Amino acid sequence: MKLNQTKIILILIGALLIGVLGGYGGVKLAQNQGDNSAIEMSDSDNGTLSNSGEESGGELSGDLDKVSQIFELIQSNYIEDVDDNELVEGAIEGMLSTLDDPHTSYLDSEMMEQFNEQIESSFEGIGAEVSEVDGYITIMSPMKESPAEKAGLRPNDQVLSVDGESLEGLNVNEAVAKIRGEKGTDVVLEIQRSGTSDPFEVTIERDTIPVETVYSEVDSEGGNDTGVIQITNFSEHTGEEFEEQLTELENQGIDGLVIDVRGNPGGLLDVAEEILQQFVPSDMPYLQIEDADGNAEEYVSDLDEQKDYPISVLIDEGSASASEIIAVAMKELDYDIVGETSFGKGSVQQAIPLGDDSSVKMTTFRWLSPNGNSIDGEGVEPTIEQRQDDYYYATPIQVTDDEPLTVDHTSEAIANMQEMLSGLEYDTGRTDGYFSEETESAVEAFQEDNDLEVTGEVDEETGGLIETQVVEKIREGEDDRQLERSLEELYQ
Repeated sequence: MKLNQTKIILILIGALLIGVLGGYGGVKLAQNQGDNSAIEMSDSDNGTLSNSGEESGGELSGDLDKVSQIFELIQSNYIEDVDDNELVEGAIEGMLSTLDDPHTSYLDSEMMEQFNEQIESSFEGIGAEVSEVDGYITIMSPMKESPAEKAGLRPNDQVLSVDGESLEGLNVNEAVAKIRGEKGTDVVLEIQRSGTSDPFEVTIERDTIPVETVYSEVDSEGGNDTGVIQITNFSEHTGEEFEEQLTELENQGIDGLVIDVRGNPGGLLDVAEEILQQFVPSDMPYLQIEDADGNAEEYVSDLDEQKDYPISVLIDEGSASASEIIAVAMKELDYDIVGETSFGKGSVQQAIPLGDDSSVKMTTFRWLSPNGNSIDGEGVEPTIEQRQDDYYYATPIQVTDDEPLTVDHTSEAIANMQEMLSGLEYDTGRTDGYFSEETESAVEAFQEDNDLEVTGEVDEETGGLIETQVVEKIREGEDDRQLERSLEELYQ
């Protein structure tokens, strides 16, 4: 199938953005012209989609007859009233679930409406993207300045329940429906974080999430003027925003460039292409797309030569899909990639309309690096590995006023509290989870500095304020070891 003839315009990590791009679950490839027949991929080289009601053989016809027979049996004999549309949608979801692909799903008309609205607008929700990973609804990335980020959610956090209702057995679409909601309303998520034995609850107030995806600045530390461009999502206007801001930085005479796609879950394939076409010269492809038969098509820019300044790319475990397309292409162009191994999403989904405002989001292609490598399930490994300080990864402090954290006790909650206080530059003496006298002194100093009752114990108020200050420090980019390392290595 030739992708230059049937243009894929979206690629993402097979997830739904909650409140940022809720319903953003697939790739719009072609429009069905209003009929309700099934859409199937043509085997011809012209890559068109065809509408066909013809069966490929007697066996398929018999199987479909069985489905029709069950439908009629339910209509005629089931003791309760059943909505015919719900039966049809249930059958579709059942077929897709047998593929055992978390990135393939059915999008009803409501989800598709959200999908079409949210590519270019602002949304109400918590501002995080989720996917199904190993059977769990999992946070892929909280968005910049979103309620999810402010609440301290991190990539790979597993969402166990929403407002006390378990998500076990629900697909991504059903989970998203529970988490989404109106601005100003609260949602309580039960989170399981890697490295901790006990889950914890996070209460998040939903808000309006604007789609602002490109941020830039000039860093002049170390004697060099380095342009830093952060891309938080690959949305409709990201490409032109990136080009405008890059041009502005170049007009200021930058000595080098850092492209930051940490926490970026992906988005529009067109945008990733637009960005790479500004960096990858025509003597190598910037991307390859592989079909089900293993045939790969190369995509090449018309750029004559590389930029005349050094470039590095920042990635982390929340960088996925289109972010990884950028990262691996720049890596194979011999630029440094700094940070931590990315998520590992190398497949492409298409949202294929069914003619009634609903669609099937289905995995139909793989994307490959310029050299023909797949990162699916593995991620992009950095050329320069760099973790953040430990407090960046700390779990929220679980504590009640009835059972505060006190001297001579040991727990994971105390270890997390010690990591956070250390990150706020209070000397706890240790971070192993034992509440020592030095830790007590650190708590007392924090309480005194913040006009709290000085008890040396960590209750809900003290624990909550510690968390708030840590999240604010992270959001402000303090102690950003990955960016610091990128700037250090850029001119080596």
